[in-house]
Amino acid sequence: MHTLFFSLLLLVISPCTYALGLDDLSNKDAVAGLKEALVKGAGSAVGKLGKADGFLGNDKVKIPLPDSLQKVDGMLRKFGMSKYADELVVTMNRAAEAAVPEAKALLLKAVKDMSVQDAKGILSGGTTAATEYFRGKTSQPLAEKFLPIVQKATAKVKLADKYNQFAGKATKFGLVDEKQANLENYVTQKTLDGLFVMMAEEEKAIRADPVGQTSKLLSKVFGAIGK
Repeated sequence: MHTLFFSLLLLVISPCTYALGLDDLSNKDAVAGLKEALVKGAGSAVGKLGKADGFLGNDKVKIPLPDSLQKVDGMLRKFGMSKYADELVVTMNRAAEAAVPEAKALLLKAVKDMSVQDAKGILSGGTTAATEYFRGKTSQPLAEKFLPIVQKATAKVKLADKYNQFAGKATKFGLVDEKQANLENYVTQKTLDGLFVMMAEEEKAIRADPVGQTSKLLSKVFGAIGK
């Protein structure tokens, strides 16, 4: 059962939305209701990822070896480094799971700072408008939060050093993209990507099945708009 994540996005496709008009979103209770739904949804997305196997056990967000490194994975195994490659995947995903809980505070701040105009943009936007709002407001500060946690997690098993050494050499031969030649940066970006994938997934599901997302919160907001 989907959470209340982006529940008020139902207003976009609800017939009464068109009858009332987006100007009604200036209603204090309506905006407060939207913020409440987003807070609960953000917490749910973080909760699903920020636990054991939140990334590793979910094929939709599991962090693989960098694309360019996958091309030379055979070389790694040929030189007896298959163990490192396999452990590297586990470590990267564990690092992401450790980092993502740090997202909650920043996501909540983005909701708190949301203006009436932001709310209208979300409600009148596309199927991932709310996700894109969060991406635009939080990507940079989240990356700054995630990076030191990723560095700490990968340093424990010294796999970052092994990977960076290998990737650094491979870069000279054009085998690894420079952007993927640093493990911590790669994992940090993939952690961000995974978080927004989960948020977008919930948003799309709720937009696609508005009838199944009824709640007291929605009733309250519809009532507030109708006044």
